[in-house]
Amino acid sequence: MEQTLVILKPSCVERCLIGEVISRIQNRGIIICGMKMMQLDEKILREHYSHLVDRPFFPELCASMMVSPVICLVLKGIDVINVFRSMAGATNGRNAAPGTIRGDFSMSGQANLVHASDSPESAKTEIERFFSPNEIFDYTPSYFPLLYANDDLVK
Repeated sequence: MEQTLVILKPSCVERCLIGEVISRIQNRGIIICGMKMMQLDEKILREHYSHLVDRPFFPELCASMMVSPVICLVLKGIDVINVFRSMAGATNGRNAAPGTIRGDFSMSGQANLVHASDSPESAKTEIERFFSPNEIFDYTPSYFPLLYANDDLVK
């Protein structure tokens, strides 16, 4: 089963939307197999956003990600990367569809509540960046048989 990293950014934490986002994740049937609160620093942000370090907006991005602690999640499910990214909505909240996390709660391209891995490769790298192996739990919730049809599981 696929895993992905999701970060509930300071814009989510400061607006007290943690429970709302986690409820949406759980209501969808996505399994949370790792979760922790942490304060990001410039070192980890330079690594995480290495593709943006030379952009003129990077200092503002970096500062905004250190305003408060964040909540880091490892999610698990079939096609969970695409499922969560569609739940999150377009990067800029003003362009995100109603019903998505950003469409319902964001008006910004930067203060857009959540970060979500965009591919299996980046998910693996990002999970390793934010979690040690002993912080991720590989378990099957008791409700698992209600999440997927048998033919979903054999693909």
